[in-house]
Formats: sequence, structure tokens, C-alpha cells
Amino acid sequence: MSPSTSIDAHASAGTFATLPRNAAAHFKLCFLGAVLHVVDQLAHNLGGLDEVIEQFPFLRAYLDELETLGATPTTPAHDWLARVRQWELGVDAHLPIRALRHALDLDDRDLTLLFAIGLIEEDPRFGFVIECAQPVTPQQHRPTLGLLTAWWRGGDDVAPVRECIRVLLDNGLIQVINADAPRLQWVFQSLPAVWDAIRGDILRAPAPGLTYIPPHELGSLDALVLPANTRRAAAAAPALLASGDVRAFIVRGPRHNGRRTLVRAIAAALGRGVLELRGPLRLDDARVAIAGALATLAHAIPMLVLDLGLGETADVPPLRGYDGPIAVVLGKHGAVSGRAVDGAITINVDMPDAHERRALWEQSVDAHDAEDVEHLARRFRMTSGNIRSAAALARSYALLDERTRITPDDVRVAGRSMHRELETLATLLPASGGWESIGASESTLGELRNLETRCRNREALREHVGRALARQLNCGVRALFAGPSGTGKTMAARILASTLQMDLYRLDLASVVNKYIGETEKSLDQLFSRAEELDVVLLLDEGDALLTSRTAVQSSNDRYANLETNFLLQRLESFEGVLVVTTNAANRIDSAFQRRMDVVVDFHMPDPHDRWTIWQLHLPLEHDVEHAWLQDAAVRCELTGGQIRNAVLHASLLALDDGRRVATRDVASGLQREYRKSGAVCPLPPGT
Repeated sequence: MSPSTSIDAHASAGTFATLPRNAAAHFKLCFLGAVLHVVDQLAHNLGGLDEVIEQFPFLRAYLDELETLGATPTTPAHDWLARVRQWELGVDAHLPIRALRHALDLDDRDLTLLFAIGLIEEDPRFGFVIECAQPVTPQQHRPTLGLLTAWWRGGDDVAPVRECIRVLLDNGLIQVINADAPRLQWVFQSLPAVWDAIRGDILRAPAPGLTYIPPHELGSLDALVLPANTRRAAAAAPALLASGDVRAFIVRGPRHNGRRTLVRAIAAALGRGVLELRGPLRLDDARVAIAGALATLAHAIPMLVLDLGLGETADVPPLRGYDGPIAVVLGKHGAVSGRAVDGAITINVDMPDAHERRALWEQSVDAHDAEDVEHLARRFRMTSGNIRSAAALARSYALLDERTRITPDDVRVAGRSMHRELETLATLLPASGGWESIGASESTLGELRNLETRCRNREALREHVGRALARQLNCGVRALFAGPSGTGKTMAARILASTLQMDLYRLDLASVVNKYIGETEKSLDQLFSRAEELDVVLLLDEGDALLTSRTAVQSSNDRYANLETNFLLQRLESFEGVLVVTTNAANRIDSAFQRRMDVVVDFHMPDPHDRWTIWQLHLPLEHDVEHAWLQDAAVRCELTGGQIRNAVLHASLLALDDGRRVATRDVASGLQREYRKSGAVCPLPPGT
């Protein structure tokens, strides 16, 4: 810090009255206190003040500045700092150094030593002073433990100085840059992020993985769209935290659902900022080492954001250098432990209901920009954050189509662009058609339509049943499609998604299943959570690979397989989206899974009438297949819908290559091909 940036040069001697009452002035006063101590030690070592000025002439400017503020070169540093503390009494604003001193119970020695280590950060010329003062460490511009001990020991006892340095190190205020050197040759430096915060200049990203948001950028509780019970809890939280009765609070809910926004609003009510750390956190994490001091210096609430799976527990490490409330943001699952969160209160932020979603849509789009806000609120069960993101993207898609009004299709396409994390674990399948497109029995079609009805009313259903049943229900719908291969199970899932106007994602087993213990469960939990947040239909095709029956434990493999099954049982029960599981081996699925299914649809081998319908659905509208021959094929060829589909594809390919319409001989060729694939003999001779 060059003298040209000195405090008000017109300040009268002996008074701080004209100084601005802010963090910058306080920093400069503490900085000058360290200069006083260094000059005193130099004078002792060199024989007098004149010798000091002769060797380090730049110090004259600092001494002149001290004189304008009522100090002399012989004023003890502790007397100067006593005057600084008296000046602090008239400052209501947050002073980072004062807050740090109170949090760590720092004395004058601690403070001057901390600033002495940081002198070079403000004025590089102090590097030459440090180098000359420690000749045994040539070309070293930062202070060593030996020099600090010599300048601050005050007698033969070095223990107080070393204890002071230990406190500064433990609380992330300074660091050793050559820990492998002999102890007395340890070189100390201030951490850039911490030094900036000491100056009152904390950055938005003070260090990798840390984000600071100042109080003036935080919203208020009144502006948030929250359930009534959440709003009541959030409104009471600031008073509890300010009283000290509660030292930590946990905010739970889906991602992108206003959890962090709620923490910020509570912090704003306390007049604090927020310092955000995203997990996982470890004791040796460099962010944890400085987060406490940064939070104290910035007058911010540390907010730890953790993404835990079902059954996971994270230890919240102590934030050294901080003595205030802590916020932890969690999903619906997982837990935290540690003294830092003992006695924490929990505030749940559930998915917004239709009424709350309408309010969010009205905030996100102008009334004249959307065709029907009420329909958007009912149709898209999204988190609050995803609603805002989808609204902005939907507006862009509408403009691309040269429209000003947003349609549900715009929102659906916009929502799909937010599926990136889901797409690492599942594959988007095209969803189209209606129930008339599937050749299933009337009983199967009836169950599928009942499933569609259940999905459409999954939110409102709880309001139309008794209290005991309502407490057991959530918004999830779990369906099992059981039947032989090729009977239309996957096609039915596509049609269900199409009728619900939802995207369909199929679980990618290769991306989820992991040989390492516990990793499969983590991936599955992540998949289910993303599907809930993004309001998509999730398909577990050939689900018996995951939902196998539990077995007697005869080896460690059996034990861990059973644990995986138990995890899925719990996760399916809490799932709040739409899940379809298909299987052609229902007997292999654990009975407990079947009991947890809301709807079970059996797909049977098609009878002659069903096969006739399937043939008509798959053949082109204009074809030359003989009617009587096709009827005979529907009766005698006991194929699945998938096999009929393949036969028609082969027939159409033959006709296309010849440039004509599909004929009887083409279909007959396709039939013969399907029977050969299955190792059976076609009951019909090849067509002519």
C-alpha cells in the first residue's frame, strides 16, 4: 500500500475523527500498527530511527502519515491499536478485522503479526526490508518463523509467538510455502483470498469452489413462491438464528427448487451475505480451511451444498475462524453429522403444487406471452428453478418460430434442453401415437387407459381419498408391464408418454451398473432424482435385470445383491415421477417390487383377432396382399406383434426395391424369415 493512498491527509493530529468509518479505513489503521512494530524492531537492530530511514527511505512517508494521525515513531504498536479499538466503537458498519478479532479472540500481538506477514502484499518494498532483516535466508522477501519469533517474542519465551502463528495457520489466515524446510526457516505468506477479504474486497469467487454473494444481491422472503408451511418456517428462522438458540439449519428438497434461494433470503433477513461451498467436503479440503475465516470477514453465512444419495451420510467439518449460523442444502435423501450441525432445524422445500406453479409461471412470463398459464401449471410438474429456465428458453423457441406467444410445445422443447444430466444415464426414446396404434386385447387396453388416467390425476388424487390413504400417497406412479417379448410393452410405454405429452427416457444399464460396491445405487438414485425434477417418464426396459428376487446369503455377492434390491425397494416407494418397468420374466422379479407397483399390466400373446388388427396397423394403406390369405396368416401364424412388425418391414423393403406395392409373396417371405429366426417351421407355404 503506497503512501499515495493514505487516509485523509487533512486529518488533525491526534484524532481519527475525520476518517471514513468503513472497512478500508480500519484496514489502513491496522496496517500502520504493523508498520510501527516493524520500524521499532528495525530501530532496535540497526541502532536508531535515523539508520532505519537511511537504509529504507520509503518508510519516512509512512511515519509522516502516522504523525498526521497523532503517532510518533516511538509510539508502541499496542497503544496505537488501543486507539484503533476506541475508534471502532463509533463504527456501526461491518469491519472485517474486528469481526475476525472477536471470532478468534486475537490480541494485539496476533493482529500485528498477521499484518506483518501481509506487508509485502500492499507494498513490495517491504520485501527488501524482510530480506535485509533475515540474512541467513538470502533473497527471501517473505518473513520466516525465525524472524517473526525474534521480532515478536518480547523476551526469552518464544511459546506465545509460536502459539499465535499456530492459530493463524489453523484458521486459514496464512500458509507455509516451504513446509519441507527446517522449522525456523519456514516462510509464511498471506492467502490471497483471505487478504482481499481482510481489506474488505472479497471477490465473488474468492477461491475455486467458493462463491460469495453480498447482502444487497440477495432477495427477500416475501418475493419467494413457497408452500405455506415452508414460508412459516422460513419466516421464523432468522430470529432463531440471531438469538443463538439455533446454530445451523438444513434446507431439503429437489435440485433447482429454490433451496439456495431460500437460504439467501434468510441470510438477507439477518443482514448477512452467503458464502457457498459445493460438496463433497473433506477435512483436508483447501476450501474448508479458509471458508470459516472468509465467512467471518465477509459477514456471510456459509452454505454447504451436498448431493447425497439414499442412505449416505456426510460429515460437516468445523469451519475454523467462524462462529455463526451455518446452512446445509440437501436433496430429499441423505443426512449430515458433526458438531457443526448439532441441533440443526430442517426446512423442507417440496415440489411446487399446481397453484404455486401457476404463480411461478406468472412471474416468469407476461400474461400475454403464454397461451394458457393455468394449463402450463397443470401440465408441467417442474421445480421452481426449472420453470424459470424453461420459460426463458421457451420464449426463445417461440421467437425462432416468429411467434410472440409461448405454447406448451415450446415449453416441452425447452425442458428437453435441460435434460443433459439425465442423458448421461438414460436414452431419449421417440414417443408418438395413441392407444389405437397398439394391437392389444381389450383387457390390456383397459388397464393402459386406467394407467393414463392415474398419471394425469397423480397430484389431485390425494385430495379425493380418505386421510389415512392420502398420507400414504405421493405423486409417483409405478407401473409394471409383464409379458412375452414382442407383445408391445415398450410400444405401450411410448404411447403412454405420448398421450401424457411427456418425454420418455430408457434406463441405460451400461451407464448405471457398476462393479464397485454402492456405485450402482448412487447412479440409480441420481437417475430417479433427475427424472422427478424434469417431469419425464422413466422406462426400465427388461427391469428383471435390476429387480431380481432376494436370495439366501451364501456369499458376499449375495449380500451386496440383496442390499441393492433393498435400496431399489426404498427408492421406488419414494419415487414421485412416472416409472414403467417392463419384463418378460415376471417370476424373476421380487414379489416386494410387484406389491409396490400401482398398476400391473399383463401383455399376452395376441389371439387371431389381435393379430389381424396388428397386421392392419403395420401394413401400408395401399397394398396388394390378398385378403383371404392375410386372414389365414393371422389365424395360423402365432406370432407376436414384434414378429409381425419385422415381417412387414421385410415385405416393404422387398416391394420398395422393386418399385411396387407390397404383395402377398413379400409378406410370405417375411413370415418365412421370422420363423427361420425362431427355429420353427412356417405353417403357410411361400406366397406367389
